[in-house]
Amino acid sequence: MLVNSRHQLAVGCEVPPGEPQQSGATQQEAGPSSKLPTFAHPSEREFAQILDFYGVKWQYEPRSFPLRWEEGRVIEMLTPDFYLPELDLYIELTTLKQSLVTEKNRKLRRLRELYPDVNIKLLYRRDYHRLLAKYGFGPLAQAEVTGIDRVLFTTRQVQQRVGELGRQISLDYKDTKPVLVGVLRGVLCFMSDLMREISLPVEVDMMSISRYNGGGHGVHITKDLDLEIAQRDVILVEDIVDSGMTLNYLLGHLRAKGPASLEICALLDKRARRLVDIPIKYIGFEVPDEFVVGYGLDYLEKYRNLPFIGALKPESRE
Repeated sequence: MLVNSRHQLAVGCEVPPGEPQQSGATQQEAGPSSKLPTFAHPSEREFAQILDFYGVKWQYEPRSFPLRWEEGRVIEMLTPDFYLPELDLYIELTTLKQSLVTEKNRKLRRLRELYPDVNIKLLYRRDYHRLLAKYGFGPLAQAEVTGIDRVLFTTRQVQQRVGELGRQISLDYKDTKPVLVGVLRGVLCFMSDLMREISLPVEVDMMSISRYNGGGHGVHITKDLDLEIAQRDVILVEDIVDSGMTLNYLLGHLRAKGPASLEICALLDKRARRLVDIPIKYIGFEVPDEFVVGYGLDYLEKYRNLPFIGALKPESRE
């Protein structure tokens, strides 16, 4: 939320440069069981519900950051929509078209200059719609798809890179017997090819988690591991890492089982969408912020069986 007029500020708001102030809005640390505050926009409510699903604690508009002063009084400030205390991250949502957010970007640059230790991320309309579409919601989930826009990685490129990952894992885990853990269903193609490229005795197990459906239930494991992984070297194999919220939950669940080590091997890394910064030891490819399908990845349960990885072209653009 942006505040520009002195008439919108609290009377007597005289905050020295570099010092944020508590917002006049509701400061609420919420979770799945918390009563939701009154949001300024429906997109904020939807985003809060996604955070609740993953058990990510959040506060709504808890703090304002003065950006400009005149005669000792604040005349411009920015109040980020969300603060995620466990990640020490502020989130500002915008559902405006990309061409209309120039002013908001200017204010974010100013905030970073004045408060260099503050970690803030702007989610554009496209980011927000793609996040919703991942769970089957929002305008893009109902968009007609005309097919593959372009091939990002050919079948040969994918197989070559999977072979390189398998050889690197074989070197790193020499004289051990690692456990490969996959999460159904998108990882099926990658997991089956990867384990055949590892020249070590390995054990394989699969798990699955619930999907966000817009309801009030939080994320939970629907199929847990059958193998005991205490004091074992574990590699969590993922098809794609984007926001990092699912991965963050899975890592917490697996660490509670007491493995000797736990690393991540991801076929695709979409860093442009990252909210939770998680180190990934093995990465197949970095991908742009687009809908990617094929080689196990789907769009509304379609395209999983493509032998290559491609970008979809929705008929309706943001």
